[in-house]
Formats: sequence, structure tokens, C-alpha cells
Amino acid sequence: MKTILHRFVCTIALLLVLPVGLASAQSSDPFEYGWNLDGEASELRFLSVKKSKIAETSSFATLSGLITEDGQAQVRVLLDSVDTKVDLRNVRMRFLFFETFRFPEAVITTQLSPELLTDLHLTRRKEIELDYTFTLRGVTLERSTDVAVTLIDNDRVVVSSITPIAFTLEELDLEEGRRKLEEAANVDITPIGVVSFNFVFDRAQSGTPPNLPEAVFTPAAVALEEKGDMTEEACLGRFEILSKTGNIFFASGSTRLDDKSIPLLENLFDIVNRCPTFRLEIAGHTDSVGSDQQNQSISERRASSVVSWLSDKGIPRDRLTAVGYGEERPIVDNDTPENRARNRRIEFTALVE
Repeated sequence: MKTILHRFVCTIALLLVLPVGLASAQSSDPFEYGWNLDGEASELRFLSVKKSKIAETSSFATLSGLITEDGQAQVRVLLDSVDTKVDLRNVRMRFLFFETFRFPEAVITTQLSPELLTDLHLTRRKEIELDYTFTLRGVTLERSTDVAVTLIDNDRVVVSSITPIAFTLEELDLEEGRRKLEEAANVDITPIGVVSFNFVFDRAQSGTPPNLPEAVFTPAAVALEEKGDMTEEACLGRFEILSKTGNIFFASGSTRLDDKSIPLLENLFDIVNRCPTFRLEIAGHTDSVGSDQQNQSISERRASSVVSWLSDKGIPRDRLTAVGYGEERPIVDNDTPENRARNRRIEFTALVE
């Protein structure tokens, strides 16, 4: 009986001492070994407003990031993983708004000060002002914001926005994307986006510094959607959206495809492959500059250039039809250089087999 009692008392004593032992194990170096972002547990959300009163919240499914041992932090956002909870809305965001075939990721970077966080293992939560840079579509903004840093345990920390962060679409070079979205969805969109985040980091292991692989630029393959053949609705919607991108380019006065067109063409190739029950009409259009005959000819030849590119990639020629409409079908008046550029376009129409 005494032996059992002795063991019971020792067990209770151990349990009482254990939290103290764990607390003493907390490091005063907030960046010891560095940290890796837990992408599945982290969140980056943005709010948009349409029709002046309807607010919609979207997020990104794929995030990666790290904090180095000297406090340099980086979070990468795979823009192809934008999630609005609606498939074709996701496609519009990717192709028309963010143009992810040209700009696959956004990057957030900052330098965390160890002086501000050395007592985090004691306070467990601190609010600090943080300077950061945000890069999107080749535009880099320098900003500051207040964040909450919360130590969940010795090996897990959460960095969260305290108040939402507002950006104008103009400063992020997203005004053209907004116009394309408005035309595609037939809605007015407020030219402001509001962002909030909740980044969760796990401490790296001793001797294994945090790692952030380089982003791999693989158009179409990175899109977070069901793989394999698409439904009729998905195919029709995607071809309509691709027609509105305005990202098929030709050398001035030429029918030779510009290399800038390749990222979008790679996505087009992927979608045509995944819509095997459709033939595709590829239509060329011009502005009103030049003679009718000249414009008709160049529109036909430019459409044929796209057909040849897809055929060379492996799409059967009998699934592709090239047509030219010259200047007959403008989408806007040919009264400004910007409007004439919009009328010079390639459109895609799915034809059921």
C-alpha cells in the first residue's frame, strides 16, 4: 500500500512540475532554427464589392513561406489557386483579373525585429507594427500594418492582421483586369480590394533550416480544379473567357505570333485537350485602319497562325477551324488607340461535335 501511495504522490508531483519544465524550454530567441509556413492552416482572404453593395470574400488555396533565423520573412501566394467557391468565377479571376498565365504569384516580404519579440515566450501574444513589401504583377508596394503575433506553443506561431488592409486596384495595375471582369460578368466592381490574413508557422528542426522551393511556372497544370475532361458548361465558359483576355499578340503589321502569346496559348492547348467533344472556331478580328480587303486577309492569316500553333502541339487539325472577320465585328468604336487595340483580337468559339 505504501508503494502504491508513493508512486501516486510521485506521479502528481511530476504532473505539477511538467508545465514549469516546458515553460523553461521556451526559447527567448523568437527565430531559433527558423520557421516554415503551414499552408493548409494559413489563410489569405480578400474582399471585393460589386453593384456597390454586394460584398464577396475570396481566398487562395496555395500558400508557401518561411521565416529565417535572422527574421527575414516571405510568403508566396499562388494566384492560380484563387477560390471564389464558383468554378467559372475562379477562371475569370485567373485569366481576366490576375492574368496568372503571365504573373503566377504574389509575394509578401518583411524583416521581423528580434528585439520586439524576445519576450514572446512569456507574453504569448504581441501586437507590433510591421513594414512589408507586396509584389503583384511586377508592381511592388511598400506599406506598414499592425499584426498580432501569437505563440501557440514552442513550435507553432500565428501572425495575423489586426485590421483589414485596403488597396486600390489602380496601384496594383489591376484596373484593366477590373474592366474585363465587369464586361464578362456584366456587373460594376468597386476599384478597391480589402485583404486580411492568418499565417501559421511551424518551427524548423535543428540543423534543417526552413526551405522555400522556387515557384514552378507551369500554366494550366497548377490550376486548382478537377483534372481530366471537363463538362460542356465548363468548356463553353472557358472558351468564352479566353476570348476576352486580349493576350494573343502579333508583331506589328504581321501574322507571326509574338512570344508574349505563348503563356495563354499553353492554357488554351490544355483546355482544348480537356474538351474532346468540341471543335474550336478561332476567329481573327481587326480594327478599321487599312482597307477592307487588307483587314480581311490579315484577320484570316492571324487566326490560321493560332490554328497552326495548336496543331503543331498535337491538337488534331480537324478539330480546329480558322476564320477571319476583318473589321466587321468591332466590340467598341474605333475612335481611340485603346479601342482599336481591343478590336484587334482573337476569339474562341466552341462547336459541339
